[in-house]
Amino acid sequence: MSTTRPYPPGDRGPESGDGGASGASVGGLAPGDGAPPVVAAVPSADRQARRLNFDGASGVVPLARDFARQALYAWGWLPASGADQRAAAEDVLLVVSELVTNACLHAEGPDELRISCDNKVLRIEVSDRGNGQPAPRTPHRAGRPGGHGMFIVQRLCLDWGVVRTPGVAGKTVWAELGGPA
Repeated sequence: MSTTRPYPPGDRGPESGDGGASGASVGGLAPGDGAPPVVAAVPSADRQARRLNFDGASGVVPLARDFARQALYAWGWLPASGADQRAAAEDVLLVVSELVTNACLHAEGPDELRISCDNKVLRIEVSDRGNGQPAPRTPHRAGRPGGHGMFIVQRLCLDWGVVRTPGVAGKTVWAELGGPA
């Protein structure tokens, strides 16, 4: 697990430009309907991606989970056909919850959630304006309340890390999970 490497080996990092954003709404909510703007990226041959902008949104953790759940349905992870697929989908929803919650607690709230998927790996990215550096609390004490978020992310994910853009406030915390067997 990595908190220092901005991208896992072989990964070129976030897609350049707007990632092929189509401007289409997802989940029946269009920007300007009182809902936060949601943009679905046009899927490539190998990778599908979705974005959720949290500007002006309240209840961002359940909003993020619902958004991730819709993506998992669209990408065939749900409804789960077996225990492995169900566990993989539940892990994704838990990691989304933990990363968005951490942005709420430690970084003035999240700005954007990005989820992308290919046949083998699902990547979650949560951007915020905070300057802090997320890290699992060490030593981890399971019976102690609070402080379990990044420990959970570390245990469930193939890898995770933080990306900062020089000269720009904030960061993007990313995590990658393996696809269901």
